[in-house]
Amino acid sequence: MIAPFDPEAAYILEDDRVLLRPLQSTDLKNLLPFAINEPDTWKYSQTSPKGNDGMRIYIDAALRARDEGKEYPFIVYDKTTKAYAGCTRFYDIQVAYETLQLGYTWYGEKFRGTGLNKHCKYLLLQFAFENLDMKRVEFRADARNDLSIAAMKSIGCTVEGILRSHMPLREGGRRDSIILSILQPEWQNGAKEALKAKL
Repeated sequence: MIAPFDPEAAYILEDDRVLLRPLQSTDLKNLLPFAINEPDTWKYSQTSPKGNDGMRIYIDAALRARDEGKEYPFIVYDKTTKAYAGCTRFYDIQVAYETLQLGYTWYGEKFRGTGLNKHCKYLLLQFAFENLDMKRVEFRADARNDLSIAAMKSIGCTVEGILRSHMPLREGGRRDSIILSILQPEWQNGAKEALKAKL
């Protein structure tokens, strides 16, 4: 069922493997162990929720962006292990242009390479294209982040190019960003079924 994006709606996306629900301030307790024990998770991220204060600031910023209608953050729950696995979100939501970006995705170490990400991306892309009627979903990453780029290609993304010297790095210098996307007709004409077959 197609309906306009509503930042106040409580979107729940799930299948037999994963549940994505809106991120809440009370999720600090669910995500703090990653921030304390696995700080390298955000090696290539522009914003790093390392440590107690870092994760609190990260969650607060995500929730403010949702209140402003710019982003929609989810917490990821792995049904197989019965544990919270990480976060992801829709951002740069451009309702007038019928586009959004999918990113800020991270998982704890034990959840990487388990197939969890493909389930999440399937649910998110299905929702974006089939419920929100978006025409384009864009992905961006640090051009040095080979694992992230490979994951995006594996779900059907097309590489569009590189934004050179796109943004500053926390450690100094600047990074190039790679741009990828999936279009609604591509989702409808093969990308959806190809990704579904990998679940």
